[in-house]
Amino acid sequence: MASGPRPAAPDDSVRTTSPGRRGDKVVSAPTGDPAAAAAGSLKRTASPVRSVVASPRPVKGRAGREAARRRLQLPPVSQAEGPGEGPREEDEEPLLSEPEEDDAEARPLPPVCGSPMRGMWRDEKVALYCDEVLRGCKAEDADDAMTKYLSEKLKLKDKWLGVWKTNPELFFMKYEEASIPFVGILVEVTCKPCPSSSSCFNVTVSIAEPFSSNIANIPRNLVNEILEELEHNVPLLEVYPVEGQDSDLHDIALALEVVRFFYDFLWRDWDDEESCENYAALIEERINLWCDIQDGTIPGPIAQRFKKTLEKYKNKRVELVEYQSNIKEDPSAAEAVECWKKYYEIVMLCGLLKMWEDLRLRVHGPFFPRILRRRKGKRDFGKTITHIVAKVMTTDMVKDLSSDTLLQQHDDLDLALDSCYSGDTVVIFPGEYQAVNLALLTDDIIIKGIGKREEIMITSEPSHDSFVVSKADNVKLMHLSLIQQGTVDGIVVVESGHMTLENCILKCEGTGVCVLTGAALTITDSEITGAQGAGVELYPGSMAILERNEIHHCNNLRTSDISKSTLGGVNMKADCG
Repeated sequence: MASGPRPAAPDDSVRTTSPGRRGDKVVSAPTGDPAAAAAGSLKRTASPVRSVVASPRPVKGRAGREAARRRLQLPPVSQAEGPGEGPREEDEEPLLSEPEEDDAEARPLPPVCGSPMRGMWRDEKVALYCDEVLRGCKAEDADDAMTKYLSEKLKLKDKWLGVWKTNPELFFMKYEEASIPFVGILVEVTCKPCPSSSSCFNVTVSIAEPFSSNIANIPRNLVNEILEELEHNVPLLEVYPVEGQDSDLHDIALALEVVRFFYDFLWRDWDDEESCENYAALIEERINLWCDIQDGTIPGPIAQRFKKTLEKYKNKRVELVEYQSNIKEDPSAAEAVECWKKYYEIVMLCGLLKMWEDLRLRVHGPFFPRILRRRKGKRDFGKTITHIVAKVMTTDMVKDLSSDTLLQQHDDLDLALDSCYSGDTVVIFPGEYQAVNLALLTDDIIIKGIGKREEIMITSEPSHDSFVVSKADNVKLMHLSLIQQGTVDGIVVVESGHMTLENCILKCEGTGVCVLTGAALTITDSEITGAQGAGVELYPGSMAILERNEIHHCNNLRTSDISKSTLGGVNMKADCG
């Protein structure tokens, strides 16, 4: 059971792909509340309408071609020709122009129905899907349950007005994706869906009066021709009921939203391939995961990683389906190898998504052991070394050290950390540094800057999940600035042992300092700012001493709603198990 065509993505949705008919390669994966996804980017007023520059698909018939040609023109010479270039080729694709006087512009789209789901609590969403829609069915029967639910709602009214929102590729061959997120047309809907899966329901539509679209200069004749090609049948999930009709339409709008959200977020392609004793419980876990993302229980950067993983999984499935469909008869050895390669990519992503859906993984936070490196301990000869990190070492740099200090100079912080044994000290002089080994601290060392803390800047590697992670018994960072750039985990994660931060600046971009169960942290005279969440997260069984610190401009609820945000703070997680 695979989800079929989806409605075109509104402005604020995640763009993912799904197999379906030609031109139906963009679906909506909600990034906010599912009600917002259903309503798309349309506000409670008429949708904005504007002209765009795009090359329409050719339409059939002489009359259609002539009508389209009247509406088309080449861009101005300044855009069509670069310096020293000649005129454009005659076969260059023409672009949409302003309609002529006898061809009225499309009017703005009316607002679509809002949804009660926007105000639903977590328990209400669970009850809606598990008790009212799925009703204890197995995964392989979920599609039938969704179909039955939607069919019952569609019986309320067989004709209504809606906005058909579809992929621009259906209308245009060349266009700016940012300028045309979807094509919206006001249509009259006749609801007589044929018996098929709810994700593949088609309904009969015709252009409603007055002709309305989110694209002012779209030719009406082009829309007519496209609908004729489709035999006036479009996917039901691409149609959004218009506000202002009777109350039955609000029930239909809610039902459509419920089905869209199910296939966009709750359904997984592997569900009906694996035995699941309690499918409703699995759906409840996915709803909880969604709500945890929305209310900030899962930090923003980690939520983004989940969404990207889900999007990548969907894309890879589409790639495999399309690749297999292009293989003729018996596949060659190279084609077979490529199929297996794509398949194993999907299996890997499937495993990652399943980990996210395991509630036990998230009860104590989305953290897991990161450091698999063993402790080195002390050197065999018992001596400790002071590692100087600077491009050039001078005598002034070491004048304050005792004469019997063993020195080793490095121009790279990563090499210095890799050379450390327990008891060593790393001395960093002003400059900008990166070091992946900061995420692998296992030995008891001191890392300290010389000079102003603002001048010793250590930045994270954006492509890595972790920045500073320690499981050493006693590690100390002093007089440094840690600048987080794109990493997913906390700016500092203390997995076990004890860490001391003294006179440091921590500029967070994601999660703040995280102290996991059994670990301890001491922070003095330091500044923590910019965390998406509390500045310091304390997990059950952890311990922290905080003295003379500044923790500010951190969003304690991890929400984009400024009215609900708080600044700064320490979050102590309670163990309710």
